[in-house]
Amino acid sequence: MEIVREIGEKGQVVIPIDIRRMLSLKPRSKVVFKVENNEVKMQSEKNNKEWFNNFIKYRKKGKEITLKDLKKIEEESYDLP
Repeated sequence: MEIVREIGEKGQVVIPIDIRRMLSLKPRSKVVFKVENNEVKMQSEKNNKEWFNNFIKYRKKGKEITLKDLKKIEEESYDLP
């Protein structure tokens, strides 16, 4: 889907209704903007938090994963070929 919108005098852009519906965005919803390779990507903050919360709830040997476990996983990931 590609939709063109004009940037207003205050730098604002209206998010088209179709996109708001697809992302379940309501008034006062928050969105996350990411800039990658000269492109701007937008996603619902709800989806972002939902993913993060699901990640944190990952269980390791019957217990919730800790920050120490996450750091260890990150360090070990650099050893992969």
